[in-house]
Amino acid sequence: MTLEFGSELTCSMGVTDMTAAIAWYERVMHCRLLYRADEIGWCELATPMAGVNIGLSQVESVVQGGGATNVFEVADIDAAKAHLDAEGVRQDGDIQHIPGLVKLITFYDPDGNAFMFSRSEAAA
Repeated sequence: MTLEFGSELTCSMGVTDMTAAIAWYERVMHCRLLYRADEIGWCELATPMAGVNIGLSQVESVVQGGGATNVFEVADIDAAKAHLDAEGVRQDGDIQHIPGLVKLITFYDPDGNAFMFSRSEAAA
């Protein structure tokens, strides 16, 4: 039996304030709300990347550390950092540069969920 994948990926994470989280993802990550189901404490947002959605689960507290870090490729890492700076988004320092490979910036949503923007040197 062969494992077959579809064409969608949903990155799921917990948030403590669904309304504030949706606003943050719309503003900072340029997502678009697909639906919100308050009766189950869940919503999904479409990202600017085709087939990649973000699912938010309402929780009492978000466990810090561990888990996956979602990495989104951007066309211009310097412009992406400037956008994060303008939005006041918490970051782990400056852009990391691994010569010949990639440039990365790590940042966090208001609940402490980690994300990265990347720009491959091969794609530059």
